[in-house]
Amino acid sequence: MAGKNKRKLEDLSVDEFMLSGFNSDAEDDCEDEESTQQKGEKKKPTPQTSINKQGKASEHKDQLSALKSKDPEFYKYLEQNDQELLNFDDSDSLEDEEEDEEERMYHKLPSQLEEADDSEVEEESGKKVAKPLKSSKESTKVTEAMIEKWRTGLRKEPTPNLIRDITQAFKAAVATTKGDSEELCRYTISDSAVFNSLVLFCIKDMYAALHKMLKLKAPEKEQKKIILPSSSPRWQKNQTDIKMYVAGVVQLLSSLTQATVIAAVLRHANQMVPYYLSLPKQCRLFLKSLIKHWSTGEETVRVLAFLALNKICRHKQEIFLDSVLKQMYIAYVKNCKFTSPNTLPMISFMQRTLSEMYSLDTQVSYQHAFIYIRQLAIHLRNAMNLKKKETFQSVYNWQYVHCLYLWCRVLSTIYPSEVLEPLIYPLCQVIIGCIKLVPISRYYPLRLHCVRAIILLSGNTKTFVPALPFLLEILQQEDFNKKPGRMSVKPINFAVILKLSKTNLQEKAYKDGLVDQMYDLILEYFHTQACAIGFPELALPAIVQLKAFLKECKVANYCKPMRQLLEKIQENCSHITGRRQKAAFGVSDVTAVAAWEKQVAEEGTPITKYYSQWKKLREKEIQLEISGKKRMEDLNLPEIKRKKADEKKADKKEFNGLFDSDSDHDDDDLLKSRDEQGDSEVDEGLEDLSDPSDEEDVDDLEDDSDCDQKKPSSSKGKAPKMMLSTELKEVAEGEEDQVEDLELSDQD
Repeated sequence: MAGKNKRKLEDLSVDEFMLSGFNSDAEDDCEDEESTQQKGEKKKPTPQTSINKQGKASEHKDQLSALKSKDPEFYKYLEQNDQELLNFDDSDSLEDEEEDEEERMYHKLPSQLEEADDSEVEEESGKKVAKPLKSSKESTKVTEAMIEKWRTGLRKEPTPNLIRDITQAFKAAVATTKGDSEELCRYTISDSAVFNSLVLFCIKDMYAALHKMLKLKAPEKEQKKIILPSSSPRWQKNQTDIKMYVAGVVQLLSSLTQATVIAAVLRHANQMVPYYLSLPKQCRLFLKSLIKHWSTGEETVRVLAFLALNKICRHKQEIFLDSVLKQMYIAYVKNCKFTSPNTLPMISFMQRTLSEMYSLDTQVSYQHAFIYIRQLAIHLRNAMNLKKKETFQSVYNWQYVHCLYLWCRVLSTIYPSEVLEPLIYPLCQVIIGCIKLVPISRYYPLRLHCVRAIILLSGNTKTFVPALPFLLEILQQEDFNKKPGRMSVKPINFAVILKLSKTNLQEKAYKDGLVDQMYDLILEYFHTQACAIGFPELALPAIVQLKAFLKECKVANYCKPMRQLLEKIQENCSHITGRRQKAAFGVSDVTAVAAWEKQVAEEGTPITKYYSQWKKLREKEIQLEISGKKRMEDLNLPEIKRKKADEKKADKKEFNGLFDSDSDHDDDDLLKSRDEQGDSEVDEGLEDLSDPSDEEDVDDLEDDSDCDQKKPSSSKGKAPKMMLSTELKEVAEGEEDQVEDLELSDQD
């Protein structure tokens, strides 16, 4: 009996334990067993334990057989879904004994995690019974009828189950755009028409349905604060489906390529911003996609992406603003590496919108501006110290220039700000150092870009920055009386270049464009200082330099705009001097001086009035230059077919008696007067009539005209000249002012 009483506690059932009592021997055995476990000693299983385990297995079999009589429905369900549980084998415990011991001691991760699905069905007893998951072959195919049924139910009364079905179908539609055909979905989309209908249905009706299902209050018109859907008591129950849907919208944005479709989805995503604010992880992915579209998309797409970015950052500044500003600045730098007439408006848009983002929080903006302006200064210092080609290129590039202009615009937009005002001086020093790095004529376009940035910063922050000397220096260094080495066909667009080639420096278009740029920038600079009480003293060096230029320059086309500019500056000086003589305060009275300048600005000065009119005309000219190619293409101008030498000899014999020497002389005089006066309209007509890609033909036309001027009696050039005059007359029919001289020559 003693041996029987010394059975281990783990082998006793509850009834046997209560009947046998508390034997000291059993307690000793338990204590010994616990001590051996603490020492880490492992004992091999004895045959007795295996027999007991086999007894447990047979007992479990009896329980399952008893279940058949007690609950036949549940037993039938087990037969259909879990045959392994019913077909329990006694040998299982013996074969996997060591594995069971390890599983008790250590936790093992499952090989595949289970996902929550709709396959859980609640029975009347309240227990959840798992349905078997459908395979991809058993997924339901979405049809137009199903979408129409969903639309009707959604507009009538949106329910969680209906929302779940729609989000699952939308997930399947997004999976088709990514090419993830292996992804398990409850629905499949196999038709493009069904895909379009489903996406359009979600864009139109999903936001209102979610709003209605969560019973969110409609925001008041004057209320700017967003009502987050997480405040609804139904949010927790429907959070999983909403998360799946907003994540699908982000994935859809990343896979679309057509601008109109992206714009439509972005409008819907802009409505869904409150839901993204309630889901931080999905919101970060959404912000990343928005920044990509803001920096690389079409015009409408960029605007919609910026509106969503601004909306999110205004309501969650402390969470998202810092990282968003950093990513937007990096995207701006990447996408302004190359500048052309097509990309320049997009770069300007990014500058203005990024400045608006920086104005949301001046403290965060100061940290970013300080770091990036310091980075620009380090590049400039390395270039000044090392003086190598690589270091010069790190400064003299579009990215560097656009970054300088960006920070000038940021400081101008946020002014007045005590936080950012200390950054004005170092930024101006970096720009001036950039101008002085390589002060040669080939980099005049870059100098003009830097001066324009200084004028922007100086005018908006009311800070005096000496930018005028860098413009007047060009008038001193450049020889405008020197005849150009070659004639250029097209004007030079200084807005999209930083460096001039040696060929550009020899062209007439270079000096023409340089004078126009000087006129514009000097006028803009004096417009910013036109109401200052010290304007006469500020303008004195410019007046002296302009008078010296007019005295030395002999080219009428260059002297005319500079003389007009000089007259406006002198007129403004006289106006300010007359107003100062009537003032009854001293120069040291800062408050009175500020009030006087404000009053003068309200009344206006000669330069401010002239500048407002000039600005309107200048903007129209820029628009015409941008759309010039399209307008010329619509004219359907004829092309000149140049004749060969043999054909010209035949023409000479045929038309020898038709044209007298007087008409030849008149044609030659017409060509001479055209060259001397520089008639731009006729030049444009010649340029369009000839093949624009064939520069040699243009040079041949000029050579022929030179030969005809030297030999007026020669008949070899008569026929081509007459062809040019008649063709121009036909093209410009109805424009009497442009072809008046040509008609007179034909009549003679």
